[in-house]
Amino acid sequence: MKLMPKKLAKTVPALYSTEDVKDPVVWVKYFTPDSGWTWLVTEHDPETGRCFGLVVGMETELGYFSIDELEAARGPMGLKIERDAWFSPKPLSQCKKDAA
Repeated sequence: MKLMPKKLAKTVPALYSTEDVKDPVVWVKYFTPDSGWTWLVTEHDPETGRCFGLVVGMETELGYFSIDELEAARGPMGLKIERDAWFSPKPLSQCKKDAA
């Protein structure tokens, strides 16, 4: 499964377009099936594959990450990062509560 298909990329706001939004929407969720890491996308640049959103791993923080890097990465047991096909867009504040 491609992590960010073109159709999905068209729905995610451009990088920096929601930086003044108090509670932006998380559009996409990625996760490692063999560890506790999760990436929640609020913005995306389809030309570079760069994303901004909430990263839940050793720490929980907002930051930038690359779709290319996620596609190349493997979890501790060698499993690929996956897109949560059942995830529905929701406010970032709700995702933070869910991650706590």
